[in-house]
Amino acid sequence: MKHFKFGRIGGKILSAFLFIHFFMFTSISAFAAPASKEEALTEAEERKSLPVQSNQVENWPAGPAIGAESAILLEANTGVILYAKNIDERLYPASTTKLMTCLLAVENCELSETITFSHDAVFSLEPGSSNIGIDEGQAMTLEECLYGILTASANEVSNAVAEHVAGSVDAFADMMNEKAQLLGCKNTHFVNAHGLHNENHYTSSYDLAVIAKAFFQNELLSKIGNTPYYHFMPTSKQPDDFTVRNKHRLISGEIAYDGIKGGKTGYTDDARETLVTCAEQNGMKLICVIMKEESPEQFYDTVKLFDYGFTNFMTANVSENETKYSIQNSNFFNTSNDIFGNSKPILALNTDSYLIMPKSVSFDDLDSEISYETTGEDTVAEINYFYHNAYLGTATVDFVREMPASYEFSQNTEALSETGSEESQVIIVNIKVILIVTLIIAAILIVIFIIRSIIDNYSFLNNRGVVKKRGKRKRDRKGGPYLPSSRFKDFDL
Repeated sequence: MKHFKFGRIGGKILSAFLFIHFFMFTSISAFAAPASKEEALTEAEERKSLPVQSNQVENWPAGPAIGAESAILLEANTGVILYAKNIDERLYPASTTKLMTCLLAVENCELSETITFSHDAVFSLEPGSSNIGIDEGQAMTLEECLYGILTASANEVSNAVAEHVAGSVDAFADMMNEKAQLLGCKNTHFVNAHGLHNENHYTSSYDLAVIAKAFFQNELLSKIGNTPYYHFMPTSKQPDDFTVRNKHRLISGEIAYDGIKGGKTGYTDDARETLVTCAEQNGMKLICVIMKEESPEQFYDTVKLFDYGFTNFMTANVSENETKYSIQNSNFFNTSNDIFGNSKPILALNTDSYLIMPKSVSFDDLDSEISYETTGEDTVAEINYFYHNAYLGTATVDFVREMPASYEFSQNTEALSETGSEESQVIIVNIKVILIVTLIIAAILIVIFIIRSIIDNYSFLNNRGVVKKRGKRKRDRKGGPYLPSSRFKDFDL
């Protein structure tokens, strides 16, 4: 008999009893859960007074006070942090762990692969924890499992996927930790695939946002992670017909918000409410992470932070604003009669590079630093932008391989119509390197010329000596001085 069905039929009382019994006899962690709802609400109210790091940046838009212990608002495409509150504090992620579980699953398996549920996958879970009632020996495709994990937060499905990908949950946890380090996480350690409480299973809001950034770069995961409900159809390996609903209120539509791209809920007594959400508006794709909050405030905190981000920040195209990194006469590299016989530019700022900056700040107020240590095949340099040490994004300077004439014409026409004068193409050139290379080549050519001259002169002197010797021998044979030939006899010599 399915444990999910048993709970729906009449096992709720037994499940509750086992759940209470389990936590009464487990050891209390260093981050013990509040003793009552009232105590939890009091702690949440106190957390509103905790400092917000982003508010300490001079002239930065003031972010809202929220009841979460830790929170971050991060722009997914640039990695720019708009709001930061205790973003490096180690906390329990609960079921938001499953973002990493699903990310590894799609990176290592095909959607059509069959996932068979083992005894341990089904029965190693805490009583009363979230599940969809799959029994030992039953099976689903990986695609169905992803819906079960992200829409219904099913723990037994997370276990089964972990075993399928890595052979065991422990081996899968090792893969999770390796992936976290690869993504740049600094305060993360996983021990399971579902996020049920373990003192050694933790992350930070910053690290969780970095994981979510990778998650939402995958279109399939974004689609599944933004599913309000999912209908499981019966198959020969899974006989039940049932529907699961997403508890994320911004995904289900219970709390309406424009541009939601998906997310994941999480809860344990020790973690409290955790929430990851992605939304896109005005060219910005924001990821919000809330950790250790009380229900339902995690949803309203998320709305507050999204409103804060979309209202106070904007995108700024670097190539349209940058004037600092340029050569005064850009026609040296972009003209119809340049020295290279080519009307196309050699180097240019990437027209797709943009920053995320406060609306109250001017582009001229930004600080920047340039680096020539790049890994891109066509990238010559990178320019990192800051505002009072707050990172705003990166622009690249690239080799321009192709530039259609029609595009150049339309671009120049727009510039003339808007400003009344021709705008210079912004470029960056390392003049020092060009001069050094030119001098080296010139020096080599000079050395070659000198050597060649010495050789030629040496050969000329040797030939002249041979001519003198031949003349002397001829005089000796005739017994007298050398006389001109007969053809010169009419001249007075």
